[in-house]
Amino acid sequence: MPWQVDFYRRPLKDSTGQTLWELLIFDSINSLTYQAFCPQSEANSNWLVGEFQKVITSQRNQPEKIQVFRPQSLSLIETAAQKLGIAVEATRRTESLKKWLTQQYSSSGEPFDPIALEKPPPVPLPEKLWGEKWRFATLMASDIADSFAGQPMPILEMPEFLLPINLGIASTLPVPGVVIDGGRQSLKLARWIQESRPVSLNYIPGAPDGLILEAGLVDRWVVATFTDEEVTLAAQTFEQRKQETKGLHFLLLQPDDSGMTYSGFWLLQNVAEG
Repeated sequence: MPWQVDFYRRPLKDSTGQTLWELLIFDSINSLTYQAFCPQSEANSNWLVGEFQKVITSQRNQPEKIQVFRPQSLSLIETAAQKLGIAVEATRRTESLKKWLTQQYSSSGEPFDPIALEKPPPVPLPEKLWGEKWRFATLMASDIADSFAGQPMPILEMPEFLLPINLGIASTLPVPGVVIDGGRQSLKLARWIQESRPVSLNYIPGAPDGLILEAGLVDRWVVATFTDEEVTLAAQTFEQRKQETKGLHFLLLQPDDSGMTYSGFWLLQNVAEG
């Protein structure tokens, strides 16, 4: 089973005035398993290896992988995990860990957000991958699994934990999403999206308005911009429907609108951000 791990400096100091780094490990049942502090001068992969070994010894079990949400922690944890033969997954979906951090430090009185990450501004999709057209759409929650589970398509991302039935979403609710007709670039675009590790799609009002793909740990991509009032209303409805479906939405990529072939389908969900 996986661990959710964070290792980063906190607004705390030891008796010598050194900034303290905190290691947190959450286990497979989403509860705090281990907490340790070290001065910044000792915050390295060797220290981490020692702490990981303590937990593995006490549990008599090694995790199948370690999940990390913080880019600044990733390389240190990867180096330590590699020495122990443990895989590392960079993912924003470490809800239990983020919830604990937020609760722990929100009452500290410090101007410190423990899960805030510095994000680069959104950048446009590579021009060579642009699709021909796109639109907002909906699928009934009851239809999602049956409609795509058995479909032969190059990329299909429907994790069990994101299926509507497992999120407790009523079968009669419309799940919002975005459909892209990719034309000749459809397969290339599908592969690029998959390699980018998509997390969520969000409407961002502005001048112009934008549809932003959140991907990886902090990456942000401009899928489309628009000024048309009807599209803006559709985008607002898209966001309202996400609130009703616990953030669940989808991205469907197809060569054209014939409904005969698909290039990729992803179930997405907004996650907690600092």
